[in-house]
Amino acid sequence: MTETPAAVPATPACWPDVEELLGRRGAVKGCWCMFFRLTPAERRTRWGEGNRLALRALVDEGREPGLLVYREGLPAGWVSLAPREEFGRLDRSPVSKPVDDRPVWSLVCLYVAREHRGHGVARQLVRAAVEFARERGARTVEAYPVDDTLGPVGADDAYHGLVSLLTQEGFAEVARRTPKRPVLRRELD
Repeated sequence: MTETPAAVPATPACWPDVEELLGRRGAVKGCWCMFFRLTPAERRTRWGEGNRLALRALVDEGREPGLLVYREGLPAGWVSLAPREEFGRLDRSPVSKPVDDRPVWSLVCLYVAREHRGHGVARQLVRAAVEFARERGARTVEAYPVDDTLGPVGADDAYHGLVSLLTQEGFAEVARRTPKRPVLRRELD
């Protein structure tokens, strides 16, 4: 078996790995990491297979809508990030509405396959996302995690990211509009 890179952008060449990883349950119940990109009407009509096709279209267009992380040569985790303006849902949400007018890249989704949890994959995803954004000119990465310091977080809610992980990776709180969902930012050099 050839050694697989630790993290790669989603491209047509690695689409089979994206499908293998996210296709198990569509990542989170058929979402395919499209929730933050869709209007409410699109969510009602595209969920599941429509989301898979929409993500595939982004990949085929060369948009690199996320990164895959590998563990032992297998696709183990996914992170979705892009310039904030690609995620219209963020502006419509009271939790993630803009803090200010600074341009940011938004980290909106982390997914780790069950068999790879507890092996540092989520941390690797965050680090890869920060580096990916930096390489593309980002000055700030923003995230909208669940505050796990207030109590347990179920797997289906953990896709937002966890405060404890993100703060360990250099993110700092810049807003908190609900008790369990702060806005965190990491400034890049």
